[in-house]
Amino acid sequence: MLNKTENKLFKIKNNKMKNKSIKTIALLTLVTLFTQFISTSCKKYPDGPTISLRSRAERVANTWKIENYKINSTDFTSLVSGYNETFTKKGAYSYIWGILSGSGTWKFQNKDTEIKLSGNDSHSSRTLYILKLEENSFWYYTMDGNDKHEYHLVSK
Repeated sequence: MLNKTENKLFKIKNNKMKNKSIKTIALLTLVTLFTQFISTSCKKYPDGPTISLRSRAERVANTWKIENYKINSTDFTSLVSGYNETFTKKGAYSYIWGILSGSGTWKFQNKDTEIKLSGNDSHSSRTLYILKLEENSFWYYTMDGNDKHEYHLVSK
């Protein structure tokens, strides 16, 4: 039989173990919930990163060169070699393709899932539907009537 002092020590140790278990379970629950939140709420684009330390505007602001170009899933990359686009953090946009060039402005729209280009040559405005936006990779598509033009750009 335990004396009173040993009994008190046993109860104190038992309470400390219970508190540690509760704290551990609470911490694991928080980590699990946080991980689920990050994995479901931060992915903005179908092929984009789950999370990024750089803002979307910082990732767009770059000079991009064409890596792949398709119209309705047919590859036309060889026809647009040398095509480059530049986006600045302040909202300026320009492109160059051989002797052709143009400039205008850009801004995010539709909860940052699209970019609207304005004042660009014969297009009064054009919408880019973002598929992937990473530091060194930018994929989007545009619609021209029923034709889907898909651009895969990489950092220049």
